[in-house]
Amino acid sequence: MSTSSDPTTTSTTTASTHQTTLVLPANLHARPAGQLARAAAAFTSVVRLEHNGRTVNPTGVLAVMGLGATAGTTVTVRAEGHDAEQAVTTLTQILATAE
Repeated sequence: MSTSSDPTTTSTTTASTHQTTLVLPANLHARPAGQLARAAAAFTSVVRLEHNGRTVNPTGVLAVMGLGATAGTTVTVRAEGHDAEQAVTTLTQILATAE
């Protein structure tokens, strides 16, 4: 369950690199991890998900779940490549609406 319908986000952009940091509204369990993995695999950009000093490729469900990100913690989505902005926007939306 989400305790807030408006998660905090911070975005930065340089050339072909895009990054957004947000506070998770819910735990990063199997359902949102699967959504992230499917979405991340659709982009050609190199995509990374960061939490608590760890960085993973979000195209793997187990890697995403292995981050151990829980509600109220901060996660950073970073992408580099020609569709990086769209990748970050899409993955951030999935994280922001996780239940």
